[in-house]
Amino acid sequence: MAKTSPAARKTKSAAAPPRALRGTAPAADLDRLIHERVRLGIVSALAVNDSLGFTDLKALLRLSDGNLSVHARRLEDAGYIVCTKTFEGRRPRTEYRLTPLGRRALEKYLQHMEALIRAARER
Repeated sequence: MAKTSPAARKTKSAAAPPRALRGTAPAADLDRLIHERVRLGIVSALAVNDSLGFTDLKALLRLSDGNLSVHARRLEDAGYIVCTKTFEGRRPRTEYRLTPLGRRALEKYLQHMEALIRAARER
């Protein structure tokens, strides 16, 4: 393995950022809450539907009860979705809706991803 001189190492560390990322927000600025695959699926599904029941959302995203519950709770705690629990006869019904805050967060996330895609295609 060849050794590099201290001067060569200094030059490498002072290099400009990669061209494809110039003009875009860093990946660290992504909303990590939405960026996770299951939560992105939940928010996206609710963005195109007024509301979805627990069973419908679970089937649509092919999730287990526990997996959907945990991810939905995280989104609910952040204020991105609201969960309404009612009864139809004696059967419980859980319904989810996207909040205005959740819609704004999704729009911001999508704009960020579109900027990254445009930057990658300009290479």
